[in-house]
Amino acid sequence: MLKKYYVTTPLYYGTGRPHLGSLYSTLLADVSTRWHKLKGYETFFLTGTDEHGQKIAESAAKAGKKPKEFVDVFVAEYKKTWKDYRIDYTKFIRTTDDEHKEAVIKLVNTLLEKGDVYKGVYEGWYCVPDETFVPGKHKKGDVGPACPSCNRETIYISETCYFFKLSAYQDKLLTFFKEHPDFIYPKERLNEVIAFVESGLKDLCISRSTVKWGIPFPGEDDQVIYVWADALTNYIAALGYGDEKRAQEFAKWWPADLHIMAKDIVRFHAVYWIAFLMAIGVKLPHHLLVHGWITIGGQKMSKSLGNAVDPQELLKYYDVDALRYYLVSHFSTSQDSTFSIDDLEKVITQDLANELGNLLNRVIVLARKHNVNKIAPREEWSSATVDLQKSYDVMMKSFNEYMQKYMFHMAYAEVKKYIAQVNAYVHAREPWLLADKDPEAFVETLAAVASSLYAVAHLLWPVMPLKMEELLQALGKKLILGEGTVENLAAWGQEIAFNETKSLFEKVEGRWQEAHLPEEVKTRIEEIDIADFAKVHMAVGTIKEAEVVEKSDKLLKLQVDCGEYGMRQILAGVKQWYKPEDLIGAQGIFVVNLKPRKLMGIDSQGMMLFVEGDKKLERIHPAGKASSGKRVR
Repeated sequence: MLKKYYVTTPLYYGTGRPHLGSLYSTLLADVSTRWHKLKGYETFFLTGTDEHGQKIAESAAKAGKKPKEFVDVFVAEYKKTWKDYRIDYTKFIRTTDDEHKEAVIKLVNTLLEKGDVYKGVYEGWYCVPDETFVPGKHKKGDVGPACPSCNRETIYISETCYFFKLSAYQDKLLTFFKEHPDFIYPKERLNEVIAFVESGLKDLCISRSTVKWGIPFPGEDDQVIYVWADALTNYIAALGYGDEKRAQEFAKWWPADLHIMAKDIVRFHAVYWIAFLMAIGVKLPHHLLVHGWITIGGQKMSKSLGNAVDPQELLKYYDVDALRYYLVSHFSTSQDSTFSIDDLEKVITQDLANELGNLLNRVIVLARKHNVNKIAPREEWSSATVDLQKSYDVMMKSFNEYMQKYMFHMAYAEVKKYIAQVNAYVHAREPWLLADKDPEAFVETLAAVASSLYAVAHLLWPVMPLKMEELLQALGKKLILGEGTVENLAAWGQEIAFNETKSLFEKVEGRWQEAHLPEEVKTRIEEIDIADFAKVHMAVGTIKEAEVVEKSDKLLKLQVDCGEYGMRQILAGVKQWYKPEDLIGAQGIFVVNLKPRKLMGIDSQGMMLFVEGDKKLERIHPAGKASSGKRVR
């Protein structure tokens, strides 16, 4: 029997570059595909772009381009980003592709032949950015309700169009959901869909007469097929639906094993798409994975809201596999997750550099230091190592269960926990002491850690493909894909060859902040030697006199008692915040060995220190009264 796995992402709208949300959906598909490859499945991974509709036509017109020409630029951006993030898709489909157009026409014609489509008039609210009809009553002069997805104002439209008899499939949908309780992950999303269907389905508009950019509706020159009847069809179009020459290919891969999407489009996939397939007599997909949103500052991240994170910008500062790990292991597939640079850097530093990377480095260094270049296969283990093997078995059982339910973050939390157990095993065994007093126990410890790392590398490979192949190379091993691989990971005691390797991961805390400091701050914090700093003499001074400098908008002239450093005339650029009387009698901190310079033709024999406050420069001064001339250190 063919072990096949077909997974899809949603089609991404071609009006801008990919953001972190679109990367996340695609990365989940990539991880799921690689996991099935690891288990010996033949896989097909589909992604692509949605390129029709009113929003694209309007955006292209503003850019002075034809719609297809406009979208081509962003399609190239998607393909580049997916390549840079090591997304190993099988096919990239576009709704402007001929095979897609032909499949959409086939689907619509089949619906027409079955009598499931009729002509009517749509009147109501419409969100152009999200290509979505929004329920609500309308009176002349009304302002449209906010779109539930992007919260922007909707417009009122009234036009002739074709409707799909969605309402006729209400009972069939409910029966299907009842018979397939695991159709949607997580389960609460299925409950939401059921509640939506039970509230009553209205027939669905599947064409537009006021939009010209799209696939022409069969037999109608003034109608184009609307986005959901168009875009959703890509899942079967890519496999040759409607093409007799590709019937065998279609039969091989369909139905889809998994459709992946964010929660805001679950209704279109779980209701509209399933009803279309029921209507045309095509098998239904096995599962939907409906993940939460990525949020920033409590808001959904999206291009339309203007708060999207550019994945390409992140690649300038962080390793791609480390980024993949952060998104998969620390973002919940069942809930919304918050993105933050601080969290990203902590995860990379702690999970990858300190825990996993350091574990590999320690075992390699110990092995090579004591001339253990190879370890022969072994079968005998001490009780401590047997306990570690048992921990692995427990971890693997949970890992498999979570992966089966597409709860990737939970699965990799189990791996993280196990890596911590391996580190604890090393600490308890103290192999650096065993090397001389008990060489056999020393070699056993290295073998146990290497076996653990060998297994962990395979489990983490779907998330970090390049880094885990580097880890395996350090152990003298190669990645194995195929039947029985996952089960055989529990068979410890393989031959190991320890190879020198560079550190897998770097500590990155503070990297983003440092890279994004303003230029003037970068200049201010240019490193100096301690000897340079020692040359600067700072002392407490008491201001005896203060007056404005004529014709200057900034300067005050101060006469300062600097104790043993004498009376100093010092000019300070604080006129906009302080009056002379504010400073007379006040104490401050002064640089007293600064070479004198002229400002406005007046000598200044030092510098007074201030700190940048929210609204003004704040005077730096001793906490209590101090003697003039006291050195500041």
